[in-house]
Amino acid sequence: MVAASHFEDDPIKGSRFIADVIPAAEPDRALEAIEGVRAVRSDARHHCWAWRLDPEGREVRSNDDGEPGNSAGAPILRQIEGHDLCGLVVVVTRYFGGVKLGVGGLIRAYGGAAGRALDRARVVERAVLRRLSIRYPYEVSGAVEGALARNGAIALRSEYGAEVAAELSVPIDAEADLRAQLRDASAGRVRIAPLE
Repeated sequence: MVAASHFEDDPIKGSRFIADVIPAAEPDRALEAIEGVRAVRSDARHHCWAWRLDPEGREVRSNDDGEPGNSAGAPILRQIEGHDLCGLVVVVTRYFGGVKLGVGGLIRAYGGAAGRALDRARVVERAVLRRLSIRYPYEVSGAVEGALARNGAIALRSEYGAEVAAELSVPIDAEADLRAQLRDASAGRVRIAPLE
């Protein structure tokens, strides 16, 4: 993840390229960020963007916003992936300078602006969390709570009925240990399912 940042590259044949790097963990937030940049720079012709929201690369998307296909959004996305970052959206705004750059020129300009913005962005490391649902009988509550605490799990919601049902988030690198500890501590009576 990165802290929000802004970078304007030197003009290329009269066109200005302005890159905004904005933290975003989910598609709705990324879309809000894109619309925010569009509103601030409403007089620009193109607002091309890409996002990578999760480390596994399941939530990636890019958009050329009227530029020729794969000449803007894809190079921005390649820069995000090349910097090995996630949890962000990069919007590169172009003010057209009157001279066409060609597809190769656009790829270099959009990718270059995104890359230089990412080079300057302050990276904020955060644990990647996975959301899980667990169900277990009351008699293993102490063992379950101990395993959750040891593995940095955060309770999101709990229900108490015939058994305990809880939703939680756990650092992705602690998930395997948590699953093993819950299995061992409860003799296999804790049921675990991912939440998407």
